[in-house]
Amino acid sequence: MTSYNDQAEIGSPAGGEKQPPHRFQPVELTELAAVVDRVRANVESVIEGKPEAVRIALTVLLAEGHLLLEDVPGVGKTMLAKALARSLDCTVRRIQFTPDLLPSDVTGTNIYDQQRHDFEFRPGAIFAQVVVGDEINRASPKTQSALLESMEERQVTIDGTSYELPSPFMVVATQNPVEMEGTYPLPEAQRDRFMARISIGYPSPEAELAMLDVHGGASPLEDLQPVAHAADILKLIDLVRAVHIADPVRRYAVDLVGATRTSPELRLGASPRATLHLVRAARAAAALDGRDYVTPDDIQRLAVPVLAHRLMPTAETQLSRRTSEQIVTELVARLPLPRPQGGPAVRRG
Repeated sequence: MTSYNDQAEIGSPAGGEKQPPHRFQPVELTELAAVVDRVRANVESVIEGKPEAVRIALTVLLAEGHLLLEDVPGVGKTMLAKALARSLDCTVRRIQFTPDLLPSDVTGTNIYDQQRHDFEFRPGAIFAQVVVGDEINRASPKTQSALLESMEERQVTIDGTSYELPSPFMVVATQNPVEMEGTYPLPEAQRDRFMARISIGYPSPEAELAMLDVHGGASPLEDLQPVAHAADILKLIDLVRAVHIADPVRRYAVDLVGATRTSPELRLGASPRATLHLVRAARAAAALDGRDYVTPDDIQRLAVPVLAHRLMPTAETQLSRRTSEQIVTELVARLPLPRPQGGPAVRRG
């Protein structure tokens, strides 16, 4: 990956370019860093040796997205989701997805009240600010689809009446690989609503030894206390929305997503929603780094977690055992970088 520290700059609102409507003030940057550092330290006290996974989870939170954790059993997917949820002083609900789970268990339903002689709406588990969906691919496709409206429109419609979900709202779902027994692959429309997908991966030997010390006696989740309020998160989200992204960097994001649609190795490329999610995540990543503008580095760093899970390789690509992650990485390496202001296109190598 190419660094842009020496370019003044692709992405920065300098020179003759139109200035953004809002610029971070030092106090805002300090406040953002303080809140994020508290949440990060809280989560990492439970999840050892996975700082990048924690960073992407925080990025998705501040970008108003949803996170999908996909990996083999026992590597800490649910632990990460719970640690993030417990670190925030928000309403939290956990849904254990099983084959007999009904859509109404997720969204809620209208129940007839015999005393009032009228129907009363009983909210389902989705009515929380942080929803932890454990093993989402063990539920039937009918139940999985109950999340579609809430994840995209942040509301639930029951019998023609729409109910708004609380803010902030984030779904953190876990799933085992689809080849595991007793699972239902998520449909394309469902995967596309997740801003990012990450894998926890096995810990290093040192991290696993530390895990034995921390988790050997009792679960550290039991003592985990909230370190940020919902109002803090909403303020940080407003700051992230104000992060500047220059036109060349916007074009770079569009070109990168467009490259997935023309790749001969893919039968389904990324959607326009993927472009929007990539830009939102890049804004959050820039804010986490203390910048009020997005650089191409932010786009490159997030390309795999934001784009790979939305792609469908061709049969030939699958037979050659090439993954979507490898394809996105190669597209990033081949795509020309944005031009510096008034200069030629940047080339690698």
